[in-house]
Amino acid sequence: MDIRNIAIIAHVDHGKTTLVDVLLRQSGAFRANQTIATCVMDSNDQEKERGITILAKNTSVRWGESKINIIDTPGHADFGGEVERVLRMAEGVLLLVDAYEGPMPQTRFVLRKAMLNKLKPIVVVNKIDRPEARPQEVLNEIYDLFIDLDANDEQLEFPVIYASGREGYARLEPNDGNMDLKPLFEAILKHIPPPKGDPAAPLQLQCANIDYNDYVGRIAIGRIENGGIRVGQPVSLIKRLGGKVQGKVEQLFTFENLKRTPAESAPCGEIVAIAGLPDVDIGDTISDRENPVGLPPIVVDEPTLSMMFSVNTSPLSGKEGKFLTVRHLRDRLMKELKSNVALRVEDTAEPRIFKVSGRGLLHPRVVRRQGHGTRRPAPRHRPLHGHPPRPHAL
Repeated sequence: MDIRNIAIIAHVDHGKTTLVDVLLRQSGAFRANQTIATCVMDSNDQEKERGITILAKNTSVRWGESKINIIDTPGHADFGGEVERVLRMAEGVLLLVDAYEGPMPQTRFVLRKAMLNKLKPIVVVNKIDRPEARPQEVLNEIYDLFIDLDANDEQLEFPVIYASGREGYARLEPNDGNMDLKPLFEAILKHIPPPKGDPAAPLQLQCANIDYNDYVGRIAIGRIENGGIRVGQPVSLIKRLGGKVQGKVEQLFTFENLKRTPAESAPCGEIVAIAGLPDVDIGDTISDRENPVGLPPIVVDEPTLSMMFSVNTSPLSGKEGKFLTVRHLRDRLMKELKSNVALRVEDTAEPRIFKVSGRGLLHPRVVRRQGHGTRRPAPRHRPLHGHPPRPHAL
């Protein structure tokens, strides 16, 4: 199977999720008479409310005989923990930049992470249909950004696509008249390399994301780095903090359009979801039982600020919500730690208060929204370090 794995990165509101919508539509992912909501990848309640991507997600499209796995990444640095781990599943990135606003701070943050992972970039200058669009000036600004980030000669030779996600077209030149996304699909297949793994080697797959299902439990999501995988295969789970756990692949899923499709097997380079390993955590390596070899740890930056989370003690406590006690609050925070690798939770001298550290104001607040019995946390606008955040290994 011809596979491409690509992440889409952009500043908030530069049209990333809208472009994914159109990629799905023009690839034939939906029936002609099917009613589809806009921004289908922003499925989380808070994502719909805020209009931003918070959680990294996977989808795929078919173009000809090729399958393109798309990783939709958050565009805000506060959710950088999502970005850093899921970029490990990609060989290339679509860097989406507004044709009027140009590169913005979040563009710089995520692009730097992509370059550190040596991913092949394709630059998409989006929203060229805007009356105030200035695509050529913005392209010069993108070159300046690459140079500021110490891009090498190969990274500076990026292909450029001019697009309007809202209108559903991509062009090699701003005014060449093309009215579909064919140039973008062809650029992905031409410039993004296929996965580099060895299909004949023993299985290696690093868990980059975690999902949960009430019927099958924890679901590990990651790219098959080497070898292949099949249902019923015995595996060794190499824990990121040391130790091994024996297990078996009970269920296997691949990503087809917006659905997870059950599969009997998957080849090297494919992005899959695996059920049957209740002890799996982000950063663990799922490997061959006979030849267990772990992969290098995932590295994310340290938190930059902290908030104090406490049980609601106001006069209105108990009037609404169902998570009202210290136990509920602790359980909610501990559950979040299972998948939110950039978050820190610490006990304090007061049993009813927890110190929650994250990457920015939005990061801990998305946790609070699901704990309606907790008091609104007061942000402490002070860095946790007196120097730039340091990476830590998971």
